Amino acid sequence: MKNYVQPGNTITLTAPYAVTSGDGVLVGSIFGVAAGDAANAETVETALVGIFDLKKVASQAWSAGDKVYWDNTNKEATKTATANTLIGVAIEAVAGGAGDVIGRVRLNGTF
Repeated sequence: MKNYVQPGNTITLTAPYAVTSGDGVLVGSIFGVAAGDAANAETVETALVGIFDLKKVASQAWSAGDKVYWDNTNKEATKTATANTLIGVAIEAVAGGAGDVIGRVRLNGTF
């Protein structure tokens, strides 16, 4: 196929804000996880698919299969759809206590 470019599991994006490796990155409708550190407006390799532990809203309990969204204002994953971008699904349950701030998410690389 002469028009094939790459598998698309990772792409290089311009960081819309300073990120460190493992941070969520939202550029338009493209969401991924930074593979390295980048200052605002620098390029960063970004993973679009896979399973990642992401910072989440502490007060939310998640069940496996819940839709997960990215709250770009607070830079965290959430089950709240309103004004947020769908990024994937929770793959395991997590409690909603104050210390429960990490959720395991399977990214939906189709956006």
